[in-house]
Amino acid sequence: MGQPTGPGPEPTLAPDVASRLKRDEAGLVAAIVQQHDTGEVLMLGWMDDEALRRTLTSGRVTFWSRSRREYWRKGDTSGHAQYVKSVAIDCDGDALLVHVDQVGAACHTGARTCFEAGGELPVVVGARPEGDR
Repeated sequence: MGQPTGPGPEPTLAPDVASRLKRDEAGLVAAIVQQHDTGEVLMLGWMDDEALRRTLTSGRVTFWSRSRREYWRKGDTSGHAQYVKSVAIDCDGDALLVHVDQVGAACHTGARTCFEAGGELPVVVGARPEGDR
C-alpha cells in the first residue's frame, strides 16, 4: 500500500452552508457578535467563506480584516478571545449572528463593546400607537 504523496485538499466551507450565503461584492458577509448569556451586542465583523469555516470548526471566532486584508482570530494578540457558542444565518443569507463567550473587551479601543465605544446618536424616540399595544 502506497504512502500519501502530499497534503490533502484544503478544507472548504460545507457546500450546503456556502450556498445559503449572499456575499457583498468583496465576498463578505456581516457577522454580528453577541454575548451568549446576556444578549449584549458586542461588535460587527466581516467573514468570507474561509473565516466562517474556521469559526464553525475551531470554537473561536475568525474574521476577515478589510483594512489589513488578512484573517484574524479574535483574541490572538489582545487575549480578548471570543469562544463560539452558536452561529445562525439570517433569512436572506446576508448576515450571521455569532453567540460567543467574550473574554475581556470586544472593541479594539478596550471598551467592552464597539457600540459603547462609539456611543449613541441623537434620535427622535418613536412610540407605538395606543391601539397596537
